Amino acid sequence: MESSIIHGKNRFYKTVEGLNCELEYMICDNNTINFFHTYVPESLRGRGIAGEIIREGIDYAIANKYRIIPTCSAVRTYMDRNPEYRELIMK
Repeated sequence: MESSIIHGKNRFYKTVEGLNCELEYMICDNNTINFFHTYVPESLRGRGIAGEIIREGIDYAIANKYRIIPTCSAVRTYMDRNPEYRELIMK
């Protein structure tokens, strides 16, 4: 059974087939969050897991009214492919 996404210690993570997948972030100030690292083990790539975790992180940012700094290229690509999130990018 696959776990749901867990939020704790400046990261969102999920365990799939015993392997951890994660999105790490840091809060830069009261209204900015920097998503700087996404990791999915190679054997799990291509299943949309990174997208699930990134979406959870973006939902968290929206709920807390954060602007997003997408330092991680996976987060940047996700936001570019989903135009409804582009306005959240810190410029």
